[in-house]
Amino acid sequence: MTPPPPPSPSPNPRQSLAASLEGRLIVSCQAPPGDPMRHTGTLVRMALAAEAGGAAAVRVNEPEVVAATVAAVGLPVIGLWKDGDTGVYITPSVRHALALVEAGAAVVAADATARPRPDGSTFADLVAAVHAAGAQVMADVSTFQEGREAAAQGADLVATTLSGYVPGSPRRTEPDLALVADLAAAIGVPVVAEGRIATPAQAAAALAAGASSVVVGTAITAPTALTRLFVEGLPG
Repeated sequence: MTPPPPPSPSPNPRQSLAASLEGRLIVSCQAPPGDPMRHTGTLVRMALAAEAGGAAAVRVNEPEVVAATVAAVGLPVIGLWKDGDTGVYITPSVRHALALVEAGAAVVAADATARPRPDGSTFADLVAAVHAAGAQVMADVSTFQEGREAAAQGADLVATTLSGYVPGSPRRTEPDLALVADLAAAIGVPVVAEGRIATPAQAAAALAAGASSVVVGTAITAPTALTRLFVEGLPG
């Protein structure tokens, strides 16, 4: 009797998630403090709209919103926790990161710049804790060196989120496609283009530069900022 074939190996969840995002759009469903859109139910509806429009994943701020989005939306949720407004404030500690995993985030996005973290931990500490809890890490970086170091410390994805927003990173009005291209050529993990991507053409250019996927926020989910842009563009 012929023995049955060995079972197929279980798919690597990290590879599976990366494959599901390849060449696709991630929508950032956030609103700043004081904005009328900063309401959990409203942000969940933003995520549902992104899902209906064909997004591959959503990027969501704070554990409460992460949990509500996970319950309502059938997409991977990239969770972050903005705490403060200076220095390292995007998921600044291991405690913040684990709260996002507990809320259901498949990926935790965290500042991976060279600046000190408020709890004295390192980015590598955060990566190890998140991996032990069963989730993945997206490193938000501002420079090539930060991206390379984040990948070496175990980040599953490296995003250009903070390019132009950190001291030492030149201010820009356009997406930092040079950083995308440099990282894509140098590191062995997917590079996510994020920051100032305002049009479909810019998103396509980011993929052409080597990004595995693209994050768009303001241009899709920020009516207050978009209204202000039009108002300021009118004469008189």
